[in-house]
Amino acid sequence: MTGALAGGCSFSYQLGSFFGKEEEPAEVTNVSLPASDRPIGDAKFAEADLIVASQAAAALLAKGDKDKSAPWQNPATGARGMVAPIASAYTQDGFTCRDFLASYVRAEEESWLQGEACRIHQGRWVVRSLKPWKRA
Repeated sequence: MTGALAGGCSFSYQLGSFFGKEEEPAEVTNVSLPASDRPIGDAKFAEADLIVASQAAAALLAKGDKDKSAPWQNPATGARGMVAPIASAYTQDGFTCRDFLASYVRAEEESWLQGEACRIHQGRWVVRSLKPWKRA
């Protein structure tokens, strides 16, 4: 998967679905990005790494620890980082949601991602978006 920023444009990953089975585990599993959501440009963020980071965020939010962070790592690419919830939970479209930040370290470069996850189906958290963090 190729992905990154091109000339200041931003992109967003829509991961998961709100229409899963209730018996599914709390983690995001077997996520693939629709072709229309795949960014065009150089390979700054690998799809496999974004999936691993999303899984770590969903698992962390499922635990319910409000002020904790969790590491993520993709041994296949060597990428790693931390995910941490930010701000308070809020309601969107009838679901409890939470924003999070994820660091992304690959080779000698570090980047930051911002994401949104929502709790659905008896506590299952699904990452709805993951994009480069724009510092204010």
